[in-house]
Amino acid sequence: MSVTNTTLIRGAGLVASPWKNGGGLTREVAAFPEGAALDAFVWRVSVADVAQAGPFSRFAGIDRTLALLSGAGMLLDEAGGVTHALRAPLDIARFPGETAVDARLVDGATRDFNLMVRRGAATGDVDVWRDVHRAQLDADVALLFCAHGELHVTTGDSASESTTTLETNDTLRIDDARALACEIKGTGALVAVAIRYTEPSQAR
Repeated sequence: MSVTNTTLIRGAGLVASPWKNGGGLTREVAAFPEGAALDAFVWRVSVADVAQAGPFSRFAGIDRTLALLSGAGMLLDEAGGVTHALRAPLDIARFPGETAVDARLVDGATRDFNLMVRRGAATGDVDVWRDVHRAQLDADVALLFCAHGELHVTTGDSASESTTTLETNDTLRIDDARALACEIKGTGALVAVAIRYTEPSQAR
């Protein structure tokens, strides 16, 4: 029987490192396997700073989801002619990691939230919750990232509930989040990620 485990990841402790292509900075929030290289992860969640226009790093076999956190926005131009416009906070774009994508900044630097999932090994869903929200989590791994504000996250039922306070850039990671009641209260917005492994062995 699986046991739900929670881990609080403070935004202040995230470490900046260069992008794969050297064009910006990224701060890894969590990844599986832990410490995996950029060509070996099953999934990776990070926060990236985009200071100038230019190409995104390419990741073969990876499905990417990106949400704008701050800044005036950016336009992501795919090689095939599709443009993803992220103009408002928490606008979301989804695209294959192997696709050539060039970023154009609307008016200065931006910060964004990134989920990358290896196709065939896992799937990842991204949703945005604001202020007061109730949900039932059902995932191998759930990551609740506070995009801004202060939010109080309560998980579990009345017999085993636990409350964690998240501030901007903090993340609550929940492993084996099976039929788990979840409620947020406060003022702000949260990016909710649900990761499900394609094969049970991936979780080990």
